Amino acid sequence: MNIVLLEPEQTQSELWNIENPRQLQHLRQHLQLQVGDSLKVGIRHGLRYLTEVVALNETRIVVRPIETEAVPAKHPVHLILALPRPKVLRRMMMDAVTLGVERISLIHSYRVDKSYWQTPFLQQLDDYVTLGLEQAGDTIAPEIQLYKRFKPFVEDVLATLITEQQPAYVAHPYAEHVMPHAIQHQCIVVVGPEGGFIPYEIELLKKNGCQAVSLGNRILRTETAVPSILGRLFI
Repeated sequence: MNIVLLEPEQTQSELWNIENPRQLQHLRQHLQLQVGDSLKVGIRHGLRYLTEVVALNETRIVVRPIETEAVPAKHPVHLILALPRPKVLRRMMMDAVTLGVERISLIHSYRVDKSYWQTPFLQQLDDYVTLGLEQAGDTIAPEIQLYKRFKPFVEDVLATLITEQQPAYVAHPYAEHVMPHAIQHQCIVVVGPEGGFIPYEIELLKKNGCQAVSLGNRILRTETAVPSILGRLFI
């Protein structure tokens, strides 16, 4: 946690109260705050501040904003991700948010188990986003959308988003072309499930404007591929 993220309604007065048990536990265990210490605090969807601790007890920490700080810029990327296993979902969402993805779409595909859409982990996406924002020192959550049907998504949604200025790259280990690196434009990145997209899905993606690209001669896990791709594109 590199900032404490507060809701706008918590910051309406001159002094702000931090009362979330998870945040309090982390601050006590790792920072051992004292009155007079400085603390970075962000307002969800808003600004980031350097604050001063003015009071604290077992149930709250009271801070006073001192000055604003710059919020880290997002990478202009729309990440489209075949819904991963529930236990992987948490880490991948946190990492994508921490890395600064602007927009995330979770989609169905042939190798995505239908039971994944019933997992309670999907009801906790906001919690994962908060953890990712606090790690990155960010306050602006990415837009997140869910699509449970692959073909309608590709033909009716994805196809309308792809332009010359915003190309779409689908990660595919056996593609002839290599994923570009250090780009200076916005883009869409499509990453498949464990086992990858089936040939029909790859062809449908290509037919609707996606470019199949390889990350090299190693086949990566989904949770490894996403940070690798983002690091390559926006190094």
